[in-house]
Amino acid sequence: MAPAIKTTSPASTPAKKPLNVGTALPYEARTALHLKGLVPSAVEDFSAQEARAYEQLRNKGTDLEKYIFLSWLRNTNLNLFYRLVLGNLKEIAPIIYTPTVGQACQEFSHIYPFLAPPNSVDGLYIPLNEVDNIDEIIQNYRASIPEGSEPETTVITDGSRILGLGDLGMNGMGIPVGKLQLYVAAAGLDPRRCLPIVLDFGTDNPKYLEDPLYLGIRQKRPEDAEFYAATEKVLNGLTKAFPGIFIQFEDFNTPHAFGLLDQWRDRILCFNDDIQGTGSVILAGFISAIKLAGIPAKDQRILFVGAGSAGVGVAKQLVDYLVIEHKIPEEQAKAMFWFVDSRGVITANRGDTLAEHKVYFARHDNGDTQCKNLEEALEYVKPTALIGLSTIYKAFNEHILTRMNELNSDARPIIFPLSNPKTKAECTFEEAMRFTNNRVLFASGTAFPEYTIPETGEVRVPGQGNNMYVFPPIGLGAKLAKPTRITDSLIFAVSKALSNTLNSEEIARGELYPRIERIRETSAQVAAAFIHQAVREGLAQDQFWIDLVAANPASSATSATPDGTYSQRVLDEVCKNMWAPADSVSQLIPTKL
Repeated sequence: MAPAIKTTSPASTPAKKPLNVGTALPYEARTALHLKGLVPSAVEDFSAQEARAYEQLRNKGTDLEKYIFLSWLRNTNLNLFYRLVLGNLKEIAPIIYTPTVGQACQEFSHIYPFLAPPNSVDGLYIPLNEVDNIDEIIQNYRASIPEGSEPETTVITDGSRILGLGDLGMNGMGIPVGKLQLYVAAAGLDPRRCLPIVLDFGTDNPKYLEDPLYLGIRQKRPEDAEFYAATEKVLNGLTKAFPGIFIQFEDFNTPHAFGLLDQWRDRILCFNDDIQGTGSVILAGFISAIKLAGIPAKDQRILFVGAGSAGVGVAKQLVDYLVIEHKIPEEQAKAMFWFVDSRGVITANRGDTLAEHKVYFARHDNGDTQCKNLEEALEYVKPTALIGLSTIYKAFNEHILTRMNELNSDARPIIFPLSNPKTKAECTFEEAMRFTNNRVLFASGTAFPEYTIPETGEVRVPGQGNNMYVFPPIGLGAKLAKPTRITDSLIFAVSKALSNTLNSEEIARGELYPRIERIRETSAQVAAAFIHQAVREGLAQDQFWIDLVAANPASSATSATPDGTYSQRVLDEVCKNMWAPADSVSQLIPTKL
């Protein structure tokens, strides 16, 4: 998310634009820049700018209009944008990311010219027919950004599986842009060193191929061999130009999501948020739920609805947790999970060829029983936990929720409808509360409003298994410690650390995640635990953090086993390294112009 740029001549290389502070520019600077008489005379402080921006935001009629306004603000006044976001994170996060970003992606080609001034550089658009020119593309990007702001973090998508909306092609660029805004807001990465990338490799969606305003290349997606060859050229070019850059793969279709992670996870510093991030944040919520459910971990029966990359990624991390934390043998832990896909419960003898990623969880103990839908599976499995990553709206209907409550009459049912945006959610928080007699342990993938119990007036806050609790601190920890790779045990440590961030008030209210207003505090704690674990495993390469952890070991860490702990000294240093918007113009404007 580089600062906006402008050209002063027809030259191919645009001039670099200095940081804009708008109406806060002092008189002396206006004189030096020959701006007298060209702008209103008032010199404002940042709080006045923020008040005006918030007023404009609230006056927008729709969330998409708010998204467009915020995008323009980010590309014209970076400091003001992040002051506004951090001051109103609970309100603005659903606009710059889910659920509003889903609509923004669907309409991206139609709104693109209105998201930033002309010639503003907001990331890389890499067409399939230009991957051989990746070095030139990267050089063009370098020429457009200020010195010292080469990217440290990138989010890459090809738009093939955006949220629960499917193949959006080049329009998927809204996802990397949104994710990186959360890296900055939640964990203090430097926004000038964040790079969103969309691989414009075509689309199989006829809606966009036929849309006269679609801005991507108009062709079907390539076959696997061409896809992997093209991504290899891009990733080799990126890591050559920016050694050590942290790469997040995002919203690739399921086979490619697993394929890219398997191909690259031990070669470069990379991470897949759909597989690893979703699994990590849901594991953290599940750890919290287990403490409240009234059923021991070893007796849980967990039914997944949806068997894509996110669902399988979540389940595998839950298996790891049961093995590591509760000493349950892997085969026994795996047997605690059932999956329902479009054809019913996944079994080894169902009669179809299973996708490779589904094989691990295919049941072998069902005999001749084949459950064809969720209703049948519910009666067969009698689950204690129901986790939805199906993208099927209202899949958890009144009957399903009521029956879950009946099946868990001696405990509290765990119900996680994780699909997003809201139009794909398996149920709402209100529905889950009403149909379980307010007993549900709930986490969703998208934000839902609080619910007031009519009989008591008690206000309950829904848990949101939002990946923004984990991928920003993973990115911050990766930037600081510079590990050679992201291991499963590092991700596990992140889950444990997140579950440990709940304060006494949140625990007393039965909440599964910390309040979103505390996200910077919790991100620092999780990043500190990540760094400790990276050092314990011998993965960290930054000597400062290696020495710091050695001198300040976490109190309960006696081995490389991930436990999510950290020392106060490391936490203090992490906080010092978190970027924040400036409080005064003197922090942004050089003494001499």
